[in-house]
Amino acid sequence: MAKRLSEHLTSLYLGAANRMKPKESRRRIVAYVESYDDVFFWRTLFSEFENDKCYFEVILPSKSSLSKGKKMVLMNRLGQHLGQDMIACVDSDYDYMLQNSNETSRQINNSSFVFQTYTYAIENYQCYAESLHESCVLATLNDRRVVDVEGFIREFSRMIWPLFVWSIWVYRHHCYKHFTITDFCSLVTFHDVNIYHPEYTLEAILRKVNRKIAWLQRQFPQARKTYPLLKDELLGLGVTPETTYLYIQGHALFDNVVVPLLQSVCALLRREREREIKVLAEHDVQRQNELACYQHSQSSIEDVLRKNVGYKKSAPYQRLRCDVEKFLRDMGYSSQENEGVQNSSEIKIYDK
Repeated sequence: MAKRLSEHLTSLYLGAANRMKPKESRRRIVAYVESYDDVFFWRTLFSEFENDKCYFEVILPSKSSLSKGKKMVLMNRLGQHLGQDMIACVDSDYDYMLQNSNETSRQINNSSFVFQTYTYAIENYQCYAESLHESCVLATLNDRRVVDVEGFIREFSRMIWPLFVWSIWVYRHHCYKHFTITDFCSLVTFHDVNIYHPEYTLEAILRKVNRKIAWLQRQFPQARKTYPLLKDELLGLGVTPETTYLYIQGHALFDNVVVPLLQSVCALLRREREREIKVLAEHDVQRQNELACYQHSQSSIEDVLRKNVGYKKSAPYQRLRCDVEKFLRDMGYSSQENEGVQNSSEIKIYDK
């Protein structure tokens, strides 16, 4: 069966199609992403830059199968045909940290048509520390700060920073079989936390981290000279002890650090609000109605985090925005007036 023409799209094809449209038409830029979960993040980003010259269409890399992932975006025919009208959008994983030490890292870090998150994954943005209190408020409708969540995440990051440098070191030196990303995550994650004494959880993590660092120092004595150099290099890349959490495996951070912490916080906030309703209710009917209304107004912390956009002021996101701005400027797609901002009174017609 002959393949559809749409399955052979390249940047050249899209560019030719764009040139056939009237000059006043907006150019379509196809942005390929790794999975369904990525669509909202990249759509949120690109919507800031759409103007009277161009618009983005965020899609998965294949219309003929359910195949997804970074390799599907970069390593097949799509990776060979990227250009000003076709771009790839991927999670950085460790490729940003590896700094061209393998083919995928070179392609991601050096191509003008590949955009990376700079954090390990989109989940890391969703767990941005400065936005977590607002996420708890949205989930529980209770604004009391029962735990310094932001401070907890920063202290957690400082504790795992030395071991994180080791994790990058073993990958840079092709020794990762001795200390995989999975091994690293198993040491620094947890499934529950004592909300009244969160320091107990941090102390337990610190003990495991210190034991593993001691083992790595014995296993790889040759790292004595190169480890400090790598640490300085990572600092130069924008990775700091306080922001290490943004660069560890996203699923592990989301599922086994932030969600367990915030679930405990939200459970306490919900109990407080329900006790308040019970105390203030003048009779049983009012109490039941208010409790039902409050329960129906709540959201799960997982759903709130997946829709969280409070990361926009973070340094990695601002760097990503700069990459998009440069791409549009170099391609001549930037609007001279208010780049990335559309007049809300105008109705744009999207070319088919």
